[in-house]
Amino acid sequence: MEYTVKKLGEIAGVSTRTIRYYDEIELLKPARTNSSGYRIYGQKEVDRLQQILFYKELGVGLDEIKDILDDPAFDATKALEEHREQLLTRRAQIDQLIENVDKTIGVKKGRCNMSDKEKFEGFKEKLVEDNEKTYGKEVREKYGDKRVDESNAKVMNMSQEDYEKVTGLEKEMKAVLAEAFQTGDPASDISQKAADLHKKWISFYWGHYSKEAHAGLAQMYVDDERFKAYYDAEQEGMAEFLRDAIYVYTGQNS
Repeated sequence: MEYTVKKLGEIAGVSTRTIRYYDEIELLKPARTNSSGYRIYGQKEVDRLQQILFYKELGVGLDEIKDILDDPAFDATKALEEHREQLLTRRAQIDQLIENVDKTIGVKKGRCNMSDKEKFEGFKEKLVEDNEKTYGKEVREKYGDKRVDESNAKVMNMSQEDYEKVTGLEKEMKAVLAEAFQTGDPASDISQKAADLHKKWISFYWGHYSKEAHAGLAQMYVDDERFKAYYDAEQEGMAEFLRDAIYVYTGQNS
């Protein structure tokens, strides 16, 4: 069966603008253009769009999706099996969080008790899964599986106090960094405070801190689009500013 942009958008639940954009960036080209100038999509394109939407749902960027789907070694069946495994993992995490909410409601209504440890069930698992999904490939390539697995284990073994501290540090670091960015000077006192908070934050995940590794991570924030997007979400140029502040803080320059 063949579809126009409008019909394909309707069955896929995406806008016609999105499909046209995918064509522009050569992520999803139409099978042909008819005599009236309409883009026409066939079964092959429908299946490719399904894969695109699966990968998007899992947090993969469009550039990486294109690289994956255009790889001659791409195996659609294997990809679907991997999607399924990841979705099952996500479902288990959501179920655990729902159970956590239900227990908390029960506590508030006086129906049951809940330990402090139980209050955080599901959150640490989600933190590890989100980090793996978004940054895992790049971090594992740079630091190796052993370092990353040790970091994940450290997160899973965090106490309630440590979990609250690390999430609080992240918020404080981002707030101080935003203030420092306004000075335009990565060597300023407030910028160096942001770099120090960043060190304390990542030290919760790393088994061993080194200035060289800290500076290398800062450079990766600039080189990798997903890391860059995290820091540039509030203000473009934030990732580069943080890198420069960390260079001053560590005395390193990659």
